[in-house]
Amino acid sequence: MRSLFAPEIIFYNGTQLSSLWAYRTWGIQGDSIVSFRGPCQVDFKEMVDMEDVLKRSPIYSPDMLHFIVEHFDPDLEKAVLRQRLLIVIIKEILESRQVKIKRSGDDLYINEHKLSISIATVTPVSTMIHAGLNVSRENVPVKAACLLELGWVEEQLPALAAEICQLYIDEVRGVYLARCKVRGVK
Repeated sequence: MRSLFAPEIIFYNGTQLSSLWAYRTWGIQGDSIVSFRGPCQVDFKEMVDMEDVLKRSPIYSPDMLHFIVEHFDPDLEKAVLRQRLLIVIIKEILESRQVKIKRSGDDLYINEHKLSISIATVTPVSTMIHAGLNVSRENVPVKAACLLELGWVEEQLPALAAEICQLYIDEVRGVYLARCKVRGVK
């Protein structure tokens, strides 16, 4: 599995959740996790979470730290479990700053203020995960928390993204190796 932090600002609009996005965009073939920074606004026609569509809940943030994961495995349930693993990794890293973060499913909160968005989905050839962390909370349509208010400074965000990506890769690799060391039972 490979990772990349894209240094340019990328506007996340939901169309990035399409098979082979990392390969088409950066030549990263195979399982990957790509992180980048940029605003987020997802129109209802691009939303994958039907609960948000039915509730007409807008998805917007002026500045987020994004993660897009692709695994060439068609199992949506496994993708949701991997999504939750990614969110737990993010939670553990952020709590190293002595901030109490609550996880509810695939969402992170600080004092009932939403810090993250996340979704897992399936494509014809893969499963994909998107997670985004508010860098700023200005004009976010819900009560929101953000990384800057947690004490992260902008210059630290690429290193934070790299740490999250590496720990995710390590966990996925560890799961694979755990499968390869046990004998079957009768």
